Parts: sequence; structure tokens; C-alpha cells
Amino acid sequence: MTEKSQQHENEFKRWRNRILFSYAGFYVFVYMSRFNHWPASPVMREQLDFTHIEIGIINACLLWGFALGDITHGRIAEVYGYRFWLIAGAITSVILNWITSFGNSLWSIAIPWALNGFANATAWSPGIGMLAQWWGREHRGRVMGLVGVSAGTAMLAMWLITGWTVAEFGWRAAFRFPPMLLIPAAIAIFFMVRDRPSDVGLKNVEHQETYESSKETYSQPNNPLFAIYSYLFTNWRFVVTSHIKGFENVVRYGLTTWAPIYYFEEAGLSIESTALVTVALPIGYLLAPIVSGWISDVLLGGRRSPMIATSAIISALALIGLAIVPAENIYAGALLLFIGAFAMSLSMTATLVVDMVGPKYASTASGVLDAHGYIYAGAQALIFAFILNTSDTPWEIVFLAMAGVRILSALIAWRVKI
Repeated sequence: MTEKSQQHENEFKRWRNRILFSYAGFYVFVYMSRFNHWPASPVMREQLDFTHIEIGIINACLLWGFALGDITHGRIAEVYGYRFWLIAGAITSVILNWITSFGNSLWSIAIPWALNGFANATAWSPGIGMLAQWWGREHRGRVMGLVGVSAGTAMLAMWLITGWTVAEFGWRAAFRFPPMLLIPAAIAIFFMVRDRPSDVGLKNVEHQETYESSKETYSQPNNPLFAIYSYLFTNWRFVVTSHIKGFENVVRYGLTTWAPIYYFEEAGLSIESTALVTVALPIGYLLAPIVSGWISDVLLGGRRSPMIATSAIISALALIGLAIVPAENIYAGALLLFIGAFAMSLSMTATLVVDMVGPKYASTASGVLDAHGYIYAGAQALIFAFILNTSDTPWEIVFLAMAGVRILSALIAWRVKI
């Protein structure tokens, strides 16, 4: 290697790490304006006299708004720029949080919250697309693992900061003050990242990648703006993986939606104690991704499916435990929440779809996959709300239903061999 080539390689590695850690740092603040309604939900329900169904509608509006954003933002960012789209969505999300905070009825909260879901979705698929321009498949499991750690950290930070804000200043403050942290994060990432190596005078990476379980490759279509969607929705492996992602989100967001209300109502905990028990969820989400990424890249040679099946089986067992253990046993409950969350984050569906399509369309594929997840997540919010609105509040049915969904995911992953 010549001296010039060595300098190029060193500069490329420096920028590659800068992009990864800058995006991971930015993502830590994203949930301050996305999921901040979860710790606030018990108090909102009490003060506004909302039913479980009305809380479910608010959740569904956010999640379905996010799904619509996922479908559109990934492809738009590929055309108009990842960095620009990240920042525009972040600022818009903060504004919509403030608008939501002034709501007094179901729809005066749900409508701006749905729009916030759409805006906040810019933080995911454009970011994954940007990372794919800098990192190849041999590192992808660990890269996505670090992003998963960042998402878990975001959940933990949101849970603690928003939970404290609600306890001290009321539920409306949760939509006003924590989201403001996203503004300096957006400003910082504007200066810290670039979309691809050529933007800083480096050679773009030549990714020669094919999906290990398929000889299919995606070639340049005649209509590049929309044809990628046709390819994705006719690729059966991608479709199956997307539905598994949907089943995952039934549980991931089912737990984060309903666990605070479960312990607040059934165990009679204060809002502060509820936050302390359910903080086990974001801690579990935080720790697992880097473990699964390393196992997949190093021990499994880049295979993702075994981690998806393992995730489903372990989380199903934890959910069965939650259905059996009384709500008053908060220590066992916190442990089971941690195990369930840890297991959920072992899954590698997001990494798998980038493997399928390669870096050029990673943003679109990540967005479509995530959209499936949020469509299912919104559905669970309404379905479980309807179940819980019955007179005897059968919480064990909710947890057992979640366990059944995870068992189904394991069976599909095992049989289809995605």
C-alpha cells in the first residue's frame, strides 16, 4: 500500500467512526420527542379521564404516523440527502410536541401526535441509509448493534427524564421540555456527519454484497424513484422478515405502552415507583444489541436468523412469567421485564434487510421494514386497549397474547429460514 493510499485509508476510517458515533449520539435524544407520552400516560388518563381505548388511540396515531413516515422518508432521503432529512424531521418533531402539550381532548392530542410520529420517523431510515454508505456487511451487525445500544440508551434517558418531569411538573411538561434536548443534537449532527465518503473528498465504498440465502440481486430499475418498492414487496424473504418485525413490535411497544399502566393500576404504585420498576425495559433494550451484533458477525459468520429465533423464544418465556407473577411482586416483575426487553433486542431484522438490498437502497428497505413494525405496534395499542377496557381488566390475557405472538415469530423464522 502506497503512502497516499494509507493516508486515504486512515482518513476514511476516521470519518467512518465519526459518522457512526455522531449518529449514535444524536439518536440518544430522539425518544425525548417520540415516546415521551408513555411515562405520562397514567397521569394523562387520570387527569383527562381517558379510557384505555382512548389511550390506545393516541398510541396508535403516533405509531401509524411513524409507519407512514418510515415508508416515505427512507426513499426521499436517498434522493435528497440523509443529513438534511434527519435535521428537518427533528426540528419539526419538537414543534409538534409543543402543539400536542396544549391538547385537552382525545383528538386535540391524537392528531398532532400522529403528525409528530410522521416527522420523528426521519431519525431512523435516513440514518441507517447514511451508515450503510460508510460500513460494509462484515461490520454491519456490530454497527447496528451500537445503534441498538443508542436506542436503548435513548429509551432509558427518556424514561428517567420524562418520568421525573411528569412527577415534578405534570404531564404537559413532558411534551415541552425533554423534546428541547433534540435541538442541540440536531445542530451538532449537521456539522458532524456527511452523507457519503465522496462528500469529503474520499472514494465511495464499492460494496460487492449479495444476500447469503439468495442469489437475487437488485439492479438499477427504469424508474428508480419508486421501483425499489415493487422489488421489496415481491421479495418473499423481505416480506416475511417485515412481518416478523411487526410481531416483534407488538411486544416491544406493547410492553412499553401498557407496563406503566399495569403497575400503576394493579400494584397501586406512585408514578415515581412505576417509572423505577418499568425502567427495566429500557435497560434491557440497551444492553442486548451489541451482544447480538458481535455474536452474529463473529461467531455466526454474518448469519442473522439464529438471533431472531433466539430472541423470540426467550422473550416468550419472560412474558409467560409476567402473566403468572402478581403485579405486587415488583422485584420479580422488574426482572422479567428486563429479560423480556433484553431478549427482544437480540433480534436482528433491521440488519438482515440491509444485507438483502445492500447500501444503495438501505434507507428505503429499513423504512419499509420499520413501517411494518409500527403498523403492528399501532394495532396492538387498539386491540389490547379493547381487551383491557372490559370490566375485569384481564392483564394476564394481554401478556399471554404477547407470548403467543413471539412463539409464532420463532416458528416462522425457524421454518422459513430467513
